Amino acid sequence: MDQRLSLITLGVADLGRARAFYEEGLGFTKDNDEDDIVFYQLPGLVLALWTREGLAADAAVEDTGAAFSGITLAQNVGSPDEVDAVIEQARTAGARVLKPAREAEWGGYSGYVADPDGHLWEIAHNPFWTVHEDGRTTLR
Repeated sequence: MDQRLSLITLGVADLGRARAFYEEGLGFTKDNDEDDIVFYQLPGLVLALWTREGLAADAAVEDTGAAFSGITLAQNVGSPDEVDAVIEQARTAGARVLKPAREAEWGGYSGYVADPDGHLWEIAHNPFWTVHEDGRTTLR
């Protein structure tokens, strides 16, 4: 298997609410015609929103409704000020701020928010990684 992440699918409770959060709140653009699933083309990666029921059925798992799924998503940005701005943008769009941004023990600056369905996003500035103009994050 290649060392690559191509698609992240989030199982959401209310697809309309999730779309409003990602599109109206965060400015993402839907990139497909289907009504029951949403795809957003990100730099080098696709993010999908689907109902929890649909996702659980597709994966052949039972949806236990656990409060924490063990998955976080992350967006790396170019500076601590950008971290603060993105967290505020997410909060204004309906996210809950779980951990306000602060200096991290690993040498960067980060905070955590939860989208309306409880999916965790870390917003971080890692001074040891590079965020390119096209949005790609590289480890050097």
